[in-house]
Amino acid sequence: MVWIPGGEFSMGAQDPPDMNDAVGMKATTDSRPIHRVYVDGFWMDQTEVTNAQFAEFVKATGYVTLAERTPRAEEFPGVPLERLVAGSVVFSPPSHAVPLDNHFSWWSYVKSANWRYPLGPQSSTEGKEKHPVVHVAYEDAVAYATWAGKRLPTEAEWEFAARGGLTGQVFPWGNEFKKAPSTGSGQSQWMANSHQGHFPDRDSGADRFAGIAPVAQFPANGYGLYDVGGNVWEWVSDWYRAEYYALLASDGGIARNPQGPASSFDAAEPGVMKRVHRGGSFLCTDEYCSRYMVGTRGKGEVSTGTNHLGFRCVRTRIVADGSD
Repeated sequence: MVWIPGGEFSMGAQDPPDMNDAVGMKATTDSRPIHRVYVDGFWMDQTEVTNAQFAEFVKATGYVTLAERTPRAEEFPGVPLERLVAGSVVFSPPSHAVPLDNHFSWWSYVKSANWRYPLGPQSSTEGKEKHPVVHVAYEDAVAYATWAGKRLPTEAEWEFAARGGLTGQVFPWGNEFKKAPSTGSGQSQWMANSHQGHFPDRDSGADRFAGIAPVAQFPANGYGLYDVGGNVWEWVSDWYRAEYYALLASDGGIARNPQGPASSFDAAEPGVMKRVHRGGSFLCTDEYCSRYMVGTRGKGEVSTGTNHLGFRCVRTRIVADGSD
């Protein structure tokens, strides 16, 4: 873990003026208005929780993730029993270009997909111990954090840490998506694992990874955190409400250690309980979703995991015996 000193910052995002012509590079409207926030200092995992770390937790506790459990009929009334099978949602790129207005063109529910078998029963995590664990629902992430003596970060803590001490920058590393080499020669450097090529049917792997990458393959931010942009989305503890930033801003002061709204509401899916995701993933691209932009937000139904969603943990303090 690394120490995040805490402090005051401007939280949220706006559309960078030089990116207005790229649909994917626009900030989401729920990331506005930008508002002032203060967070106390805390410790944060340097990387996303890995398959190896999650395996230790499962070995010690016998924990079974939601994706490994057969859905109950009472949770899905009217669904035929033969369709109630354990599994999870997997990115399944089409073989050709498709319109970008229907995400079902590239997402599929795959039987037996879970953290052990990220792409389904034909896959495994063997040799991928340093990849971030995926297919974790919110309660799975909380269970791991509790076992580890930690917790999930608030959305404010996550953004403050991801900014790495920079002020008002578009990305965790600055305002340019690719960073020029310090010597002034050679090719510019990829700073995050994202999608290149043509979304969603072809990831060229120009950043060295077509799909998910092991943790810490790209430069750390100013606080020493890896992959706070791209690779996999990360759960945070806040309930999702699109208007929450406006509510904080309306108070006119500095929000101190905000914990998120008291309940969830998404007008696009009323009644579906969602928590906030942060950081973007290996699927983010300027063609469709550019939420590796540091102030932007994602959201997800609490019992749903995917193969581009993981998490990292925080602690308020560490004392000699390792406890909070």
